[in-house]
Amino acid sequence: MKPSDRARLALASLLLASAPAMAADYVQAPGSTLVFASNYQGETFTGKFGGFTTTMSFDPAQLAASKLDVAIQLAGTQTGNKDRDDTLVSPDFFNVGKFAQARYTATRFRSLGGNQYAADGTLSLRGASKPVTLTFTWTPGAQPVLTGKATVKRLDFGIGGGDWADTSTIPNDVAISTKVVLKPRP
Repeated sequence: MKPSDRARLALASLLLASAPAMAADYVQAPGSTLVFASNYQGETFTGKFGGFTTTMSFDPAQLAASKLDVAIQLAGTQTGNKDRDDTLVSPDFFNVGKFAQARYTATRFRSLGGNQYAADGTLSLRGASKPVTLTFTWTPGAQPVLTGKATVKRLDFGIGGGDWADTSTIPNDVAISTKVVLKPRP
């Protein structure tokens, strides 16, 4: 091998070694769900948001390069009770006239062992942004699946203030669960 070939090979090796790690890019596929659960005066109820869109870059071997972005449409939120649904989109709760969507973003990921991970991110809702951790299971494949859960403190975001702030009527903690079917970004 000529000295100039060795120099080119060394330079190529150095460039590859110093290139930033890249996680695989995904978009949400059909079959995904995002739901919440709470209770009102002791009665448990569940609901689903009007829609959501997920983009994700993720590789369990390259967590530092991973990121998650979820846009959540608040209009059209349904719990199976028209009065409750109307209240949820009102100014006392989501205030969809002023805040049409919520957004969850995460750029810090941790391994919890096996195929369990945590995404330490930020939820922006009703003009407030607060840290929220999503714990999830990652099932790899041609269409990987993220199955996760989080707890959101509604009063941190001004959800249900005034008369609705009484946590004996509606608890502060709201359980969020999701199953996101992903496909490679085109």
